Amino acid sequence: MLNIVLFGPPGAGKGTQSAKLIEKYGLVHLSTGDIFRANIKGNTELGAKAKSYMDQGKLVPDEVTISMLEAEVAETPEAKGYIFDGFPRNKFQAESLDEFLEILGCSITLMLALEVEEDELRTRLLLRGKDSARADDVDPAIIQKRIDVYNNETAPVKDYYSAQGKYRGINGVGSIDGVFGQLCEEIKGISSKE
Repeated sequence: MLNIVLFGPPGAGKGTQSAKLIEKYGLVHLSTGDIFRANIKGNTELGAKAKSYMDQGKLVPDEVTISMLEAEVAETPEAKGYIFDGFPRNKFQAESLDEFLEILGCSITLMLALEVEEDELRTRLLLRGKDSARADDVDPAIIQKRIDVYNNETAPVKDYYSAQGKYRGINGVGSIDGVFGQLCEEIKGISSKE
């Protein structure tokens, strides 16, 4: 089973690259952002909770996020593997994910981290905000808050996976196909060792 944590700051290209990886490897995409937005659009209780945090550029609490992802995994027991996009966002979530996957008899195969400079991230997010009308991508102050939260709270997760030998940093600047090629090379490298 191929289980990938696709990692990187807001605007690094995780959604774009997830779509390509899903198509190539037949994986199930678990994007916390997409799940939250679906709940917000559906006016669920979880959606209202998630929205109150997201509108401030803050992370949704761990318990809510973890329970929601476990439910999503339970709905696809036949999956060849998963891409976790936007999760885990801290060491506690990473440990919880490992414990959950261990119960299922599998583990994270590797963390692929898209690395992009902050100036480029701000530019990408503002452009995305104009195209998608996502409220969290149109306000420069909220964008900076999201980047700061990533740097302070989420980026340390790479140390967790580095300690397990599963972290791979990828230059997230370049053509979509060029970045995708780098991701595939890392997956190929891991697959050839198994």
